[in-house]
Amino acid sequence: MLDYNRRMPAFRLRDADWARDREALRAVRLAVFVREQCVPERLEWDASDAVSTHVLAEDEAGVPIGTGRLLPDGHIGRMAVLAQWRGQGIGDAMLSWLVAQARHRDMRQLRLHAQTHALAFYVRHGFTCVGEEFMEAGIAHRSMRRDI
Repeated sequence: MLDYNRRMPAFRLRDADWARDREALRAVRLAVFVREQCVPERLEWDASDAVSTHVLAEDEAGVPIGTGRLLPDGHIGRMAVLAQWRGQGIGDAMLSWLVAQARHRDMRQLRLHAQTHALAFYVRHGFTCVGEEFMEAGIAHRSMRRDI
């Protein structure tokens, strides 16, 4: 039986600045990409962090639980939600936030490299696959894009 009175966990999204919020952003990405998915840490950090627009999801206590970034060229990346928070709408909210940021910046097209297990998530948000599957950091990906 479904409990329609079940309270959904509260979270909030906010702009994050790499210089100011680096530790919060790093905490989520370390947990998801480096520890959970075994991405070598040397591949996780790059110069794009400093020039990207970041979104940070936090729980009611202000603890970081999700993040994503939008590069100046319209590339979305580093979308990550802590395992215990998945399925709560956080990824949907963050991606919608990043698309809105791109619109605000008059970007016409968004691109991303989606892990193949997450393709349906991005398709729900209007992205389409482009090209063949490829490996990135030892994980199968597909390029995707969306006109806005």
